[in-house]
Amino acid sequence: MQTVDLNCDMGESFGAWTMGADLAILPHVSSANIACGFHAGDPTVMRRTVEAALAHGVAIGAHPGLPDLAGFGRRVMEVTPDEAYDLVVYQVGALAGVARACGGRLSHVKAHGALYNMAARRAPLAAAIARAVHDVDDSLRFFGLSGSVMITEAERVGLVGVHEVFADRSYEADGSLTPRDRPDALLTDVDRSADRAVRMVQAGEVVARDGTTIPLRADTICVHGDGAEAAHIAATLRQRLLAAGITIRPVGRT
Repeated sequence: MQTVDLNCDMGESFGAWTMGADLAILPHVSSANIACGFHAGDPTVMRRTVEAALAHGVAIGAHPGLPDLAGFGRRVMEVTPDEAYDLVVYQVGALAGVARACGGRLSHVKAHGALYNMAARRAPLAAAIARAVHDVDDSLRFFGLSGSVMITEAERVGLVGVHEVFADRSYEADGSLTPRDRPDALLTDVDRSADRAVRMVQAGEVVARDGTTIPLRADTICVHGDGAEAAHIAATLRQRLLAAGITIRPVGRT
């Protein structure tokens, strides 16, 4: 029986600004990557999102990003590995404290936006992020782009690397995600995204933007929570995966 985790980035509202439909998405996913206040989120949103995830039996993960509220953490900022280490320790530690106060605990860490994409290409940055996670809690699982140096560096420091794939993002021939500034970076056809998700799990492959078939490993599938149709997409993906005989549950749970 094939199993996959379905994760979503959430807790990305802050102050008077609302982003996403977290409560509508939570019933359909198995893991939540919760913003830690740098690219989005605030202490109250962090607590409420953790509480909601716990109520739904969804695994809690920290989603650290660059200190870029205005750009939602999607703008490249040239941080050194040492700076990235400190940013990640600070944010993971904060969400770990919130989770503990709510009677739960973190299960994983997934970098956000530009920090994630930079780390997928730069081994020193990936190594710094992985070391930060390890130093906070070496039992945490590390979500990274499938087949990238993020997984290699996580495993190098003794973390469990979780290969992540994206059903609604275009891929390049080298296995990287198509940059968001390209008009074809995001897939808007929900049925096409669901078909890709099933294929990635069952066949271990995805077709890149240029038609190349790329082998990959799908431990967890990301559903973006900031789109208007995020809840519908999450529900559709869940239904199609289950219909294909694929079990959905958090990584590491039996």
